[in-house]
Amino acid sequence: MTTSPTVPHGLRPVAWTRAHLDRLAHSATTTAPVIRGPLPRVLPADDIWDMWPVQDEDGSACLIHGRELWMGLSAPAVGHPEERHDVARIRLLATGDDGWTDLGHVFADGASLGSREWSGSAVRRSDGTISVFYTASGLRGEARPTFVQRIIEVRPKLITNDGGAVIEGSAEHREIVRSDGRTYLIADEIEGGPGRIRAFRDPGWFRDPADGREYLLIAASTAWDDRYTGAVALAGADAGGWSLRAPLLVADGVNHEIERPHVIVHDSSYYLFFCTQRHSFEPSDSAPTGLYGFVAPSLTGPYEPLNGSGLVIRNPPEQPDQAYAWLVLNDLRVASFLNYRGRPGTGAWPAEASAARAAFGGTLAPMLTLTLDSATSSLT
Repeated sequence: MTTSPTVPHGLRPVAWTRAHLDRLAHSATTTAPVIRGPLPRVLPADDIWDMWPVQDEDGSACLIHGRELWMGLSAPAVGHPEERHDVARIRLLATGDDGWTDLGHVFADGASLGSREWSGSAVRRSDGTISVFYTASGLRGEARPTFVQRIIEVRPKLITNDGGAVIEGSAEHREIVRSDGRTYLIADEIEGGPGRIRAFRDPGWFRDPADGREYLLIAASTAWDDRYTGAVALAGADAGGWSLRAPLLVADGVNHEIERPHVIVHDSSYYLFFCTQRHSFEPSDSAPTGLYGFVAPSLTGPYEPLNGSGLVIRNPPEQPDQAYAWLVLNDLRVASFLNYRGRPGTGAWPAEASAARAAFGGTLAPMLTLTLDSATSSLT
């Protein structure tokens, strides 16, 4: 049995419900094409996943010498792919017509506040600095990985040169917003693993053109009884720092783990996107791994699901795990990474290390493009 959440500011989140998911239908307009053949690797010797562009303050992609600046999680491409989460580091990259250039780790060894770094976002400021928002997972110096999650901002200088860009490594790493334990569960578990832990991570930066204020969208877990409590939390910037707001969306009883929430504004509507995996639904496999979305007239709603169900992009049924971590850009390009490819109906992540490694992509998947029309989306 569930109880009503404690919701700050009197706002009510939209509930993503089983009734929405019952409207989900297989359609070519929401199904990604099968990815065939090998793909070029962004990093030859490292896996990369959960990529995001560095934004300018108007939300557009940051350009350095005509090339887009990006970040992404990286780890050496060895061993079982699921172990990459235990050693993840944020990498700085540039991309243009000549492909991808590796600009190295964003932070110096031992600088971040966790034992590893998980997803976030970044924005270039007018004073020559760059705000990097990331998830500090675990604790610095811990003997083995724990699953403590904290939202961190660091604001180093971004120095451009003929080779691209360099981030100065001396800026302070600060925890800027905490789960309150009332509306949102505190993500401080010692034991766990991907898909089995509470969430307070993946800060996605957004400036609302309606009021000019900055916000963070955070993948969270609501603090009431049901185990399936995935949510999109909202934090707003003010003179004193960042403060938690009401969740934008809750998936009480429907989904355990909503990830990488973000918002874009298109044709004066606010589009809230997030991704989740098929094993995170209740019951498991009752909906596909994919990108899901809602639309509203303002940042705080009221939201309605795109395409009736919320489904925006799903993996094809014959390759249900081929891509993940979709991110919709302002120009409606959609980035994701090549995850597991294998026989239909099987999951490669439980396999032993060599089989899982053979099935894992660990690089950028082909870009997709969306068309958005009010509460309808389609792949173009």
